[in-house]
Amino acid sequence: MPEMPEVETVRRTLKSLVAGKTVESVEIRWPNIIKKPEQAEQFADALAGETIHDIERRGKFLIFILDHYSLVSHLRMEGKYHLHQPGEEEEPHTHILFTFTDGTQLRYRDVRKFGTMHLFLKGEEHSSLPLAQLGPEPFSGEFTINYIKEKLQRTERSIKAVLLDQTVFVGLGNIYVDEALFRAGIHPERKARSLTEEEIEQLHKEVVATLQEAIDKGGSTVRSYVNSQGQAGTFQETHFVYGRKGEPCKKCGERIEKIKVAGRGTHLCPNCQKSFS
Repeated sequence: MPEMPEVETVRRTLKSLVAGKTVESVEIRWPNIIKKPEQAEQFADALAGETIHDIERRGKFLIFILDHYSLVSHLRMEGKYHLHQPGEEEEPHTHILFTFTDGTQLRYRDVRKFGTMHLFLKGEEHSSLPLAQLGPEPFSGEFTINYIKEKLQRTERSIKAVLLDQTVFVGLGNIYVDEALFRAGIHPERKARSLTEEEIEQLHKEVVATLQEAIDKGGSTVRSYVNSQGQAGTFQETHFVYGRKGEPCKKCGERIEKIKVAGRGTHLCPNCQKSFS
């Protein structure tokens, strides 16, 4: 699943491609992707004649800002947007087609069909699900050491489970939780409330730094992720632990292990990330 750095990269490239374009028509081939309104036809009718002014991001969601509406899109596992010129051959698994007045087409492809789209009157998107339930952005002023400390002290869950919880912090997924915890020297099975103030400060620093570095490198291409211009990310080339099971730790040489934490495959260095409750 694309995580925050990948979605931010898609947002930037997609905005450069479609901002200022006006929707002429929308073709919906897999209506289950449209979650709001209930009738897919209403979705298509509402967007006809609307101009895309901006594309924002909230957590792992893209938000298309139009004249009267905000379109909230979640890519889930395999969702991809690509801008196509008139007459270009269509790729398999294309489910939503936005045709613009200049003849170009923004096509949404999704092999697994897990992606979602919600259409709101502009300004209502942040007070409604799915955005209303999200925690603060890691780069926002709300994401403070005191905020993290308060959240961690209230739970018996593992630190990895808390970091994956999008109602606590947004944008962190399996890759970047593993990487941030390694950089902070914290075992993913540690109880969140067991972290010291010094460890919390280090974790805050490494979460922000890891995500920023990943954005700067265009995200991580682990499976099939590419941005809206078809380019792969390169952050996976600098991963310390994720996807490196059995390989030597870049810091100490110990073999990287893979275990299951919070129901997710989890990579760690047993030497650099000591386990204790």
